[in-house]
Amino acid sequence: MPRELIDPPGLYEGVPYSYVATAPEGATVFTAGACPLDADGAIVGADDVAVQARQTLDNLVVALRAADCGLEDVVKTTVYVASSDQADLLAAWAVVEAELGTDGPPSTLLGVSVLGFKGQLVEIEAVAARPG
Repeated sequence: MPRELIDPPGLYEGVPYSYVATAPEGATVFTAGACPLDADGAIVGADDVAVQARQTLDNLVVALRAADCGLEDVVKTTVYVASSDQADLLAAWAVVEAELGTDGPPSTLLGVSVLGFKGQLVEIEAVAARPG
């Protein structure tokens, strides 16, 4: 069976990509990078890495649920922070770690120069194992 593309209700509809792609039941789920957008497409938490990380995780959960997954099914994350300041990276990571735990899935945390939306500081993508 080919991939299934899912655009979850409740996430901003004006993006030029799919939020979630799934493979056949019991297979792997890949999400697009979740962003700190509200349902109208506005950035939440201007200039606040922690607030943006929280909104980004909330949006990631919505995307995962649309694929019948939850954070407990995540096997890998990548966390992008638009900053060269290590304190900003650690602030974003503290939010992620509070949600996924210190024994959470493997993750890559990196600082980048810019992300896709004006004012965006955080983006998180995930790979999950869809329950069979």
